[in-house]
Amino acid sequence: MTRTILLSTALTGLALSAQAETLTVYTSQPQEQMTDVIAAFNKEHPEIAVELFRSGTTEVMAKLQAEFAAGGSPADVLLIADAVAMTQLKQEERLMAYPEAPTDGIAPALLDGDRMFFPTKLITTGIVYNTDLVDTPPTAWADLAKPEVANQTIMPSPLYSGAAAIHVGTLVQQPDMGWDFMEAMADGGAVAGQGNGTVLEAVARGEKAYGVLVEYMAMNAKEQGSPVDFVFPSEGVTAVTQPVAIMAGTDAPDAAKAFVDWQLSQAAQAQSVGQGYFPLLKGMEVPAGYPDPATLTMIEADNPRLLADGEEVKQNFADLYGG
Repeated sequence: MTRTILLSTALTGLALSAQAETLTVYTSQPQEQMTDVIAAFNKEHPEIAVELFRSGTTEVMAKLQAEFAAGGSPADVLLIADAVAMTQLKQEERLMAYPEAPTDGIAPALLDGDRMFFPTKLITTGIVYNTDLVDTPPTAWADLAKPEVANQTIMPSPLYSGAAAIHVGTLVQQPDMGWDFMEAMADGGAVAGQGNGTVLEAVARGEKAYGVLVEYMAMNAKEQGSPVDFVFPSEGVTAVTQPVAIMAGTDAPDAAKAFVDWQLSQAAQAQSVGQGYFPLLKGMEVPAGYPDPATLTMIEADNPRLLADGEEVKQNFADLYGG
C-alpha cells in the first residue's frame, strides 16, 4: 500500500524554526530503511524536515506523471532503483543538473554525463531459494526454465518494480535467453508477484521454493534467520544503481542538494553497507557474506533500447504472466 509519511527530527533546545525547509522525497527504497536514512540525514541536517512518499518504482513514476499532467509535482528529490526511468525524466527536462555534486570515488562509467542523476548503491538481481525445500540449489538462470523448477518459482513484476523492469528488459536482450527464456518459465508454471517484497515473502514462507530477487533482501533475510539463501547465477547478474536526482521544479534546491550530497557521502555509503547493499565508493568493505563485486559477471544492457522498449516489455510480460 502506498503511504505518505512525514518524518522529522526533534531538536534539543529549539524546535524546527519557521524558516526550516521541508524536503519531499519520492522513493522506491524500503520504508524501514528510509526511516533510518532520514534519521541519519537529520543528524547532519536537523534544519530540514523530510516528507516521504514510498512505493514501487512504477507507481512512483505513475504518480509523478499524473502530477506533471495536473500542473506540477511536490517532489523535490527522487531516489529509485531505475536509471532508465531517470533517463526518461532527464529527456523530458524534469531533472535539475547538479554539476558540483561530490562524486569522487564513484566510477565515472556509472555517472550521468550531464550530472542530472547519481548512483547511490549497487543492487544485483539473482536467485533466492528456500533451504528447507531445495536440496540442490540452482546455479544458473537456465535452471529456472526447467519445468520442475519453474512451477515453484515466483518473480517480481516489471509492472511494479523498476529493478524487475530492468532485469526482464536486460535478459530479453540476450541472444541466448530472450523471450524464449521468459516463455519457458511461464509455460512451466512460474508466476509473478508485485515487487521484490512479495517474492521474498513467498519463498521465506515456503509458498514457493525459488524466486528472482535483489540480493540485499535475500541476504538480509538469511542473516535474520529466514530459511533462504541466494545464488549469483553463472551467466551473470543484472544490476541497478538506485540513482538519486533533484527535480527541476523543486522549491527547496539547497535542501535537495544537501540530501544528494549526503547520499553520496562516506557516512551514507557505510549505512548502505549496513543495510546489505554493495557500496559504490572505492575502498569500502562489502557486507559480510557478499562476494567482491569485481568477481561478478554483470549482464550488460543496451540502456537506450531499455528505454525505447520499456512499454513493450511490460506488455509482453503481462501477456505471459498477467498484470
